[in-house]
Amino acid sequence: MKKGKRKDENKQIGGVKASDHLQLIERRHFIRHPLSLPLVYKVMKQAKDRGRQDLRSETINVSVGGLLFPAKHPVEPNSMIEIEMPFEDKIFNLKAKVVRCVNNSETKLYDIAVSFFRLHEAFKAKMIEQIYLISEYRDLLSLQLGKEIPLEEASRKWIKRYSDRFKRLYW
Repeated sequence: MKKGKRKDENKQIGGVKASDHLQLIERRHFIRHPLSLPLVYKVMKQAKDRGRQDLRSETINVSVGGLLFPAKHPVEPNSMIEIEMPFEDKIFNLKAKVVRCVNNSETKLYDIAVSFFRLHEAFKAKMIEQIYLISEYRDLLSLQLGKEIPLEEASRKWIKRYSDRFKRLYW
């Protein structure tokens, strides 16, 4: 073993060398929340968007600054992508910039980290997450009460119970 080299330097943590792991942690500016939300994304091309392809995935985690999702194919850092996040009968559209694309040796996929292009994109993502959490809360209430609870009723209860906590976590 060479002098100065540590034995575990090449160890992988989530597809990233252990020696690089600390650098990744230090680059994070926002708290990331593990959340699996479906999404469709397209890489925006320069030449009249020829060959654009809708690709499906789901989030690994979400933060105010961006999100992380797995993909079958790599996407070049600094590429702009359009993301659609569906919920029931609505589709939320976001634009983001790829900041990192790492081959994950565990999943055999690429982990793509994106940052939101503008503040209103981050706000949309926060609202999408809140809607999904309310939907999960509605499902839980329905199960506990043994009857179907309307989304509007669950929303009122969720906001009353969790909105201050949610606000502290994200803003």
